[in-house]
Amino acid sequence: MSKADVLLGLQWGDEGKGKIVDVLTPHYDLIARFQGGPNAGHSLEFEGTKHVLHTIPSGIFHTDKQNLIGNGVVIDPIILNREVEKLLEKGVDVTKNLFVSRKAHLILPTHRILDAASEASKGLSKIGSTLKGIGPTYMDKTGRNGIRVGDTELSDFKDKYEFLRNKHLELIRLYDYTEFDLDKMEHEWFESLKVLNQLSKVDSEHLVNTYLQQDQKVLAEGAQGTLLDIDFGSYPFVTSSNTITAGACTGLGIAPNRIGEVFGIFKAYCTRVGSGPFPTELYDETGEKLRQIGREFGSTTGRPRRCGWLDLPALRYAIMINGVTQLIMMKSDVLSEFKTIKICTAYRYNGELIDYIPYDILSGKLEPVYTELRGWMTDLTQCARMEELPEAFLSYIRFIEEQVKVPITILSVGPDRSQTILRKPELIYS
Repeated sequence: MSKADVLLGLQWGDEGKGKIVDVLTPHYDLIARFQGGPNAGHSLEFEGTKHVLHTIPSGIFHTDKQNLIGNGVVIDPIILNREVEKLLEKGVDVTKNLFVSRKAHLILPTHRILDAASEASKGLSKIGSTLKGIGPTYMDKTGRNGIRVGDTELSDFKDKYEFLRNKHLELIRLYDYTEFDLDKMEHEWFESLKVLNQLSKVDSEHLVNTYLQQDQKVLAEGAQGTLLDIDFGSYPFVTSSNTITAGACTGLGIAPNRIGEVFGIFKAYCTRVGSGPFPTELYDETGEKLRQIGREFGSTTGRPRRCGWLDLPALRYAIMINGVTQLIMMKSDVLSEFKTIKICTAYRYNGELIDYIPYDILSGKLEPVYTELRGWMTDLTQCARMEELPEAFLSYIRFIEEQVKVPITILSVGPDRSQTILRKPELIYS
């Protein structure tokens, strides 16, 4: 019986998970998204074209591989329908290699309205929601009110839908929020549901475990990042699901002892979208330079991302929480124009030097302590092999490995699928 490998983000999302899933997919039989919703924006680039996926797993372009939207994911049929249409335009027929879990919850039009109404009521204290209805959908899930994909196959589906919609409308009235056209939203939602109903619905926990029992290879794909985890992220500025390795167990029905390799993805620097603490954020021209060179604008929202230097205490924390066995460093090429590069190695907190994230991260008392390294001032995007990489860049890699005690096995030196260097293939495909 084989084990499922997990691939997830170690920062605040946007690390480049989509690209690496696409790179690794040829070595797996099933790619399975295990949490989050259409707030994900997994970008893939190959043959000169950029693709962005929100709900569908990033292995979908490999037509000989199977993909699964797991039970831990929340699905908006409208956004899923748009994704399916775009893929069909590119010659990818998802009806042949995409499964949807019956236990995945559906985002209703009124979930999106609730999300917008709640965020509008918070004023300056808003959390930076993508307004996709994800938070309210997870609230209904834990409140045992939610509607799941499997409910669409039942005779009382319409009754369930109307009951929950009417409950939402009562809540929306409390916000005194009126900026919506529910009739129009519902019409599009039910039309899109027809597309969802054309896809293969499965009892996904049985599907995944059957793959493992037959010694087939499964890759669990996470969304968002560890520092946005509902339990271990920068609460309350977090997402509504467990973005960590444990989320793969609950989001797919995999037992903890069936987890194999844990691939942790991080950028060579840090970014964050929306509100919340960010100890190494740069408010100066260096931060703007990172944003422009790295094209740091949200693939889902288009919002400019906040940028800063790499934060090693936060990275160590994410490695610990997830049990990361291999690291993947993304966007190394973005740092190529900097003569010196800083890395946060500790924090100064209440007059004390610490190397971990404390409970109180909201008061602004965390002051990053930096180590300065020499930049490589070399265009990495043309490098295809380890031998071509400059020594200063290799020193940067070794410094991180010495600090976090986990090997960096894959390096991304550009957005395209081909701009990926397998540094330790013997570990990756062991």
